[in-house]
Amino acid sequence: MRGNRWLRGLGWLLILAGAALVFAALSRPSPLPTPVPAPSPSPMAPASPTPEPLVPTRTPLPPTIPGSTPIASAAVSSGATATPHAATTVPPVPTATAVTDHASRFTYQNRFRWGVGVAIGPISRYNIDPLRLGWYLDWRARADPPRPGGLEYVQMVRLKDGVLRPDAETLAAIARANPGSLWLVGNEPDVKWQDNVEPAAYARLYHQAYTAIKGADPTARVAIGGVSQPTPLRMRYLEAVLAAYREQFGAAMPVDVWNVHNFILREERGSWGVDIPPGLPDDRGILYEIDDSGNLEAFRRQIWDFRRWMAAQGYGGWPLIVSEYGIPMPEDYGFPPERVVAFLRGTFEFFLTAADPALGDPADGYRLVQRWCWYSLDDTTYPTGRLFDPQAGAMTAVGEGWASMVAQWR
Repeated sequence: MRGNRWLRGLGWLLILAGAALVFAALSRPSPLPTPVPAPSPSPMAPASPTPEPLVPTRTPLPPTIPGSTPIASAAVSSGATATPHAATTVPPVPTATAVTDHASRFTYQNRFRWGVGVAIGPISRYNIDPLRLGWYLDWRARADPPRPGGLEYVQMVRLKDGVLRPDAETLAAIARANPGSLWLVGNEPDVKWQDNVEPAAYARLYHQAYTAIKGADPTARVAIGGVSQPTPLRMRYLEAVLAAYREQFGAAMPVDVWNVHNFILREERGSWGVDIPPGLPDDRGILYEIDDSGNLEAFRRQIWDFRRWMAAQGYGGWPLIVSEYGIPMPEDYGFPPERVVAFLRGTFEFFLTAADPALGDPADGYRLVQRWCWYSLDDTTYPTGRLFDPQAGAMTAVGEGWASMVAQWR
């Protein structure tokens, strides 16, 4: 009997111990699942959205059709259509339009007509002698810029976020240190990812910059900021600027030098290209396609249309510069070096020869364009037209084409 009681006691102890273990197991927090590493992003995926979507993004291409060109299968983004859209032009001004003279005439000969935009630099690290450049810009204002080989440096005031950069006091100091300089007030104020300025704000900022620069250096030549391309949509933007200036200051806008960029890019809200100018309600303008970036006919037409527009606004015969142009599309979108060089040659021939007694600058043989600036010397974001590789410091095939072209002009 005594032995049975011991066994019964042992059994109760085992039961109690088992219950304690079950209770402990039920009350313990559940273990967290082992983390699974997130998949690595595809090397083809961009790290962030393109800050300046001039170029349509790639999408999977359809099967190649024998005999088709690469450009035919390049896709566009953001819902841009491939519907052909005829470019509209400004109605021609009568040939009897009077040429208005003014005090800020300037002329350039030979190499002093053509320049280049320096995206990375400094310009002194490259052997630019074969390019025979006359001037350059780097989208800044500098008190003591490099001037290798006596190059002219063109100053630029930026207007992003609605303020002068540099401020008016600094602009005046730079102007005093560089008398007679050419100044560009703004860079693509019509493009939302560049200076992005509504017309009324541009008129106010231009007045501030013009007053500061001219007050410090009366010999300075002040140019309006270049819109991205002189299309009807962007000429309407400029008309709004001129109207706003007159409304705010009671006089016509004082422009010594007219200035545009001459790209050939899509005008559609939310699409690739140059979108819609700030302050305009439109959803689309000219629906240029990818291949139009190298369209010489469109390139020439835009300049003719802008000269007609200038005359209609009372600026007939004023000096005109093209302070930025080129081909931003990638090489594999249909723009190998030989095509870029052909475009380059065509633009130089046009700039050097296009003239009209009713529209051009009378101090320059009535030429339509007095100076022009290629994009770019050394960019990496849009490298198709660059003249030098900034990593190697060596001249590219496009640069060699440029050097061969200008070697004949002394």
